[in-house]
Amino acid sequence: MHSIFHSKLSVVFWYLCCTIKLFMPIPSLVPEKAVLIGIITSRVSEQQTNEYLDELEFLLETAGAIPAKRFVQRLDNPDSRTFVGSGKLQEIAEYVKAESIDAVVCDDELNPSQIRNLEKVLECKIMDRTALILDIFAHRARTTTAKTQVELAQYEYMLPRLTRMWTHLTKQRGGMGMRGPGEKEIETDRRIIREKIIYLKDKLKTIDKQKITQRKSREDFVRVALVGYTNAGKSTLMNLLSKSDVFAENKLFATLDTTVRKMVIENLPFLLTDTVGFIRKLPHHLVESFKSTLDEVREADLLLHIVDISHPGFEEQINVVKQTLSDMKVGDKPVIMVFNKIDEFPHVEIDPFDLTITNPPLTLEELKNTWMAKANTPAVFISAKQKININNLRSMLYDEVKKVHVVRYPYNSFLY
Repeated sequence: MHSIFHSKLSVVFWYLCCTIKLFMPIPSLVPEKAVLIGIITSRVSEQQTNEYLDELEFLLETAGAIPAKRFVQRLDNPDSRTFVGSGKLQEIAEYVKAESIDAVVCDDELNPSQIRNLEKVLECKIMDRTALILDIFAHRARTTTAKTQVELAQYEYMLPRLTRMWTHLTKQRGGMGMRGPGEKEIETDRRIIREKIIYLKDKLKTIDKQKITQRKSREDFVRVALVGYTNAGKSTLMNLLSKSDVFAENKLFATLDTTVRKMVIENLPFLLTDTVGFIRKLPHHLVESFKSTLDEVREADLLLHIVDISHPGFEEQINVVKQTLSDMKVGDKPVIMVFNKIDEFPHVEIDPFDLTITNPPLTLEELKNTWMAKANTPAVFISAKQKININNLRSMLYDEVKKVHVVRYPYNSFLY
């Protein structure tokens, strides 16, 4: 019975993966072409929508697909049946057919009926932002912990979407649950997936216990965690500060696994932890699944909030990270704001006499007088890639770690 269960599960998981994981880059195949869809509402401005689509485009490239075109529509709310209005949907359908588009990706999470209706009209693969992020996470996971976390998130995402995946078993269509020969198969697979979810949650509980034991063994050290928006440069900075070899790449979610390194500045030891990056509309399945990873942030004594100052939307990214930290109940921890990539900061000045536009780089002193420094204290401006102002960061890090160390270990004050 046990072997039959796992055999059945393997078939179901293979089929679901083929349906959901669409953009896994395979070197021997031509990359898929995809179009992006975004909605402008009373809550989301046109500028914000374009910024979200820029990010979605980066996610597509990270997943190995080619963004072909984006479609944007202004609506009070996304259409409950097809996400966009009928006129815009027809326009998208004509483009998809004319350009042989492989997939359509929507910037918001779609419900099962929206996916089903879009597939009927567009006759291509339909994905939403959540599915795309899950696909990237699945491709990036390396350790057993990360793979288990991602697999759990995938199953929880797949479960309510099984109905549309089994429509190939019957041409009979009915109301509500679409009763037909495939219905029993759906219920069987739902039960199998629920069993798998329970199994993975139990497995993660075991991993959590192991992580707790590991963290207890590190209680003698002050702990510093790197947090920030994805692709802000956390892993690059981690490598620079700790002389480690954490994988770093100019792609979203280059690393998923928590990395801890012991550091010593002057004669003060502490632990530095690299964590998974945050992003707008982070799927709640991932937040729940990555509990053990995010616990590293919860138990840290000090946070280094890394900000990509070269990104045009870095202010909103700061707010996304702060909101996520607040949701994790760690918004009151001491934080050093680290504004990274100052060598790429797109500062613009206009000459008042001839109206020419120049892009002179700001000096460190000028950066210290900006609103970014005044609104975020303590703050430091660096370039991890170019190794600019790293000594200042080390000095600030030493001072902040020392404050924690003095309170926790007053008998070791002679060390510093």
